[in-house]
Amino acid sequence: MARIIIVGAGVIGLSCAVRLLEEGHRVDILARDLPLETTSAVAAALWYPYRAWPQEQVTAWAAASYRRFADLAVADDAGVEAGVRLLPGTELLSTTAADPWWRSAVPELERVEPTRGFADGWSFVAPVIDMPVYLAWLRTRVESLGGTVTRDNLSHLPDGADAVVNCSGLGARHLAADPSVLPVQGQVVVVEQFGLDRWWLDSAGPTYVVPRGSEVIIGGTDVEGEWSRTPSPETARSILQRAERLVPEVAEARVLRHKVGLRPGRPAVRVERQGHVVHCYGLGGAGVTLSWGVADEVVSQLR
Repeated sequence: MARIIIVGAGVIGLSCAVRLLEEGHRVDILARDLPLETTSAVAAALWYPYRAWPQEQVTAWAAASYRRFADLAVADDAGVEAGVRLLPGTELLSTTAADPWWRSAVPELERVEPTRGFADGWSFVAPVIDMPVYLAWLRTRVESLGGTVTRDNLSHLPDGADAVVNCSGLGARHLAADPSVLPVQGQVVVVEQFGLDRWWLDSAGPTYVVPRGSEVIIGGTDVEGEWSRTPSPETARSILQRAERLVPEVAEARVLRHKVGLRPGRPAVRVERQGHVVHCYGLGGAGVTLSWGVADEVVSQLR
């Protein structure tokens, strides 16, 4: 059994912690932001490989995560405990296209007839994760397995452990001296649930409408290099107008709140061991989607 410190308490840090604890290690998480304060808490969290490379590795990690989420959804049929549900949905395209590059990661994918002014599209069942519920569940899972989560604003990667797993997201610009990590701003509008039971997506926007139990998450934006976490009213109006094309009922939905998150963008996901440090960051817009897959990779790096 090794003593392992994980830096970062978002979905990647927590998932890595769970997997390492399941392997019998002693794990402590140190993070500036606690789980519900992280970018992960803002995510619409529809399983979808977005802004993450290279494609072959991302597809494998996404497939592994899909299986783990599916198991959680089956074990927790109502989606209450972990906040994970399997929901049908449709991605619509402005032009005709071949099957998506990540096709092998989902059990089934069906082409759909052109609709709503779009030229092409496909439907499949995907995990949808209620992130505030899920992050709380992950933290409870970590602590029930004997791990800890502590707030600590680190100026450098810590010493004093057998291994360190760097899941610091945008913080890797400083902690890993990696200037290739850049923020990719994403703004969403949270509206009251209006009876929606399937997700809709136009990735060209990106525009998405993702149902939760009592809310619907509507997005979004994709602004590389933008550090602001302040929602823009003009952007919110644009998001809602685009979303109406996918789901006309959005026009009458009551807005509950606006949120902005900063995705940790990078030219390629980094899961790499350097001495006693394993780096795991740069997952772009696919942190939730890849979380269990990269956590498994971290475990293998430390065996």
